[in-house]
Amino acid sequence: MGGAGSVAAMDDPSAAATPGPIALVGSGEFLPQMVEVDRTLLAGRPQRAAFLPTAAGQEGEASVRRWLSMGERHYAAMGVEPVAVPVIDRRSADDPGLAALVAGCGLIYLSGGNPGYLADTLRDTAVWTAIATAWRGGAALAGCSAGAMALTADAPHVRGVEPNPASGLRVVPHLVVLPHFDRMAQWRPDAAVRALERRPPGATVVGVDEDTALVGGPHDWTVMGRQTVTVFGVDGAVAHRAGTILHLAPAP
Repeated sequence: MGGAGSVAAMDDPSAAATPGPIALVGSGEFLPQMVEVDRTLLAGRPQRAAFLPTAAGQEGEASVRRWLSMGERHYAAMGVEPVAVPVIDRRSADDPGLAALVAGCGLIYLSGGNPGYLADTLRDTAVWTAIATAWRGGAALAGCSAGAMALTADAPHVRGVEPNPASGLRVVPHLVVLPHFDRMAQWRPDAAVRALERRPPGATVVGVDEDTALVGGPHDWTVMGRQTVTVFGVDGAVAHRAGTILHLAPAP
């Protein structure tokens, strides 16, 4: 339902007069350590936050309810109106009633799970069109872990399904995100090598540690949180601490 046009527009930030900020979060959504990031994203915007458990849609009702409950408690404690958007599959992603919930929110948040499933579920749907419209209109857009990966051009499935080369939602198609980066060596020692090998032409690979975020975009970012963001560039892998401003434009 009109989603393809919205994705194309998000590839070209100049198509939006006042797009909102983006946050690519390594971990910690809806936890106290991310309050500062959320307040930064909501500054000057409606104090209303929509959150989608879509990436966990394959994990069962209990997991989905847990994410929704965490989001509700987190934003209520911040004095922000919580707006649960229970999109778990393509059918609910095309529900006009759920899409309407996004309107008027100052922040839209995609939480963790399976990045490939998240991107495949939202792509070309009513809910994704609503999210794209809200972001272009100035709302902040955040993704944590799988949510961060899905916002790039490369959103791999974590359960063995081979992704296509343009599998992400392409909000920031010039980045590839490795979340939980400080712990990833324990899970997948070759993750950075594989990401560098399969990255789209011109894309930069960034590793975002837990409880850490890149905030801003699409090209100029600030590191926030307790750990570091590692950028894989021409000088190798360089870690940057909170407060560092990074320019991450498409490579020539």
